[in-house]
Amino acid sequence: MNLKKMSIDLFLYGINSVKPENLIPEKITLKNNYIEINRDKYPLKNGIYIFGSGKASVEMAKALEEILADFIIDGTVVCNYTQKLKKIKVIEGSHPVPDEKSLKAGETLLKKISSLKENDFFVYLLSGGSSALIEKPIPPITLKDLQTTTQILLKHSVPIEEINIIRKHLSMIKGGRLGHSTKAKGIVLVISDVIGDDLFTIGSAPLYYDPSTYKDAYTILKKHNIFDDLPQNVKKVIEKGIKGEIKETPKRENPNIKHYIIGSNIDALKKIKEKADKNIKTYIMTSQLKGEAREVAKAIVSIGKEIKKSSNPFDPPVCLLFGGETTVNVKGNGKGGRNQELCLSALIEIKNIPSIVILSGGTDGIDGNSEDAGAVVNSSSYEKAIKLGLDPYQYLKNNDSNSFFKKIGDNIKTGYTGTNVMDITIMLIGG
Repeated sequence: MNLKKMSIDLFLYGINSVKPENLIPEKITLKNNYIEINRDKYPLKNGIYIFGSGKASVEMAKALEEILADFIIDGTVVCNYTQKLKKIKVIEGSHPVPDEKSLKAGETLLKKISSLKENDFFVYLLSGGSSALIEKPIPPITLKDLQTTTQILLKHSVPIEEINIIRKHLSMIKGGRLGHSTKAKGIVLVISDVIGDDLFTIGSAPLYYDPSTYKDAYTILKKHNIFDDLPQNVKKVIEKGIKGEIKETPKRENPNIKHYIIGSNIDALKKIKEKADKNIKTYIMTSQLKGEAREVAKAIVSIGKEIKKSSNPFDPPVCLLFGGETTVNVKGNGKGGRNQELCLSALIEIKNIPSIVILSGGTDGIDGNSEDAGAVVNSSSYEKAIKLGLDPYQYLKNNDSNSFFKKIGDNIKTGYTGTNVMDITIMLIGG
């Protein structure tokens, strides 16, 4: 049993299971000029408008076109790459830091959605990445202010749910503001990229609502000791918001808009378990993994060591599945991301221990500032590194996991996958 190959096959299978071309036909059906989702029916007699934003928006739109092509009046989605679709226009935005394209995309969506009439009906396709891909800052915040703020938040490993609370209070479209700009009825199909599938956090909730406040945003920034580092315009907007001089984000859902989560991390883990169980006993440990990547790796490896030593809590051979999203507190200047950092830290713990394989990868196909999805390691990875004279400790210290894994050939490259349900970590322990 080649555990390394098995882990890669399972990872790719998990990604495939939550690709829009597989999810959309499962969740959406067309019957007698109605679309049906979760037994809810929506009439299409006046046609339909399609909008969307996120890393999975293009593939979601493509899959929806196959079902609803005859009813689509107009459509626009924003992604981090472009592609020509039949009836829906694709606009490119920037990720993970917004740029001029993101502002134009945000302006376009706001204009189109706010111009819909009461009798119009739309579907919005929402997935991870939306927070950077579409933006319209509250004056006097500039694009440069947003970019600086985003970079500071990412560098300090602020959790995504906290980052999005701050983003929502700097934006004219996030935190439900986009949803409250229209009189039309609509539904939002969501592929979740956050722990717990929290609709307040996914894509910074452009069409939902927001229970957080300007005071919450200020408290988060002070907690991480970064408020004073922010651009003056950003600090000014937050301070004015606290005083009530800038209107708060909507505190109730637009009753004409309903959200449906159609894909998430736990869905991918369940599909992997279903496949893996045919060859090896498999357990889903969690879909809510978080924490500093290198520390999480130590905890995961400690479980593997215990299984090998005492058969607790499971008898080997066994496959353990973890999903979620860790963080990296960047101090070096290397290339990589949380998944490769987790694998590098795990490798240092595994060293020469045989029959333990750990894979960690991003389901969107991109890990951090690298072009790889993640990495896979076992004792042979350590042996290759030693033969090449590579010191894994130094690469970890410099946050340069991608360079390390490229040199030993254990990086995993998928390219853009067209979906995004956070990360998948697989540990296989041989008998």
